[in-house]
Amino acid sequence: MVQYPMTAKGAETLRSELENLKSVKRPEIVAAIAEAREHGDLKENAEYHAAREQQGFCEGRIQDIEAKLSNAQIIDVSKLTNTGKVIFGTTVTIVNVDTDEEVTYRIVGDDEADIKKNLISVSSPIARGLIGKMVDDEIAIVTPGGTMEYEIINVQHIA
Repeated sequence: MVQYPMTAKGAETLRSELENLKSVKRPEIVAAIAEAREHGDLKENAEYHAAREQQGFCEGRIQDIEAKLSNAQIIDVSKLTNTGKVIFGTTVTIVNVDTDEEVTYRIVGDDEADIKKNLISVSSPIARGLIGKMVDDEIAIVTPGGTMEYEIINVQHIA
């Protein structure tokens, strides 16, 4: 059985989406199917087919979320001692050695990753380069634009 690393916040977000799909979206789709059935011939009923397609997507997403939550390894770094070492769930500030540009990332599970919010997947090249390193370590990360040199300047355990 594959375990999915996930932050406590990520697990809560998935639970919330699951609850919404089951209690709001699913009943809406069932009502749309029932209404479309009343329009008669199902072979040429676009509303019926669209509602059935929506139902398939909804049920697939419900199964996907339930599987991920049942196999989730929820890690709450705020309950762990901060040793200055980069681990899953930590918030890491790094500085580009060449440009002095600072950036802060939080290392999260694959489903939680959102680069616009500086949430990077634990399986991303940057996260893989950071995991296991310590504050003041210098690392080289291979990116599509070439190898970049970074120094880790801060590691935080934020919930």
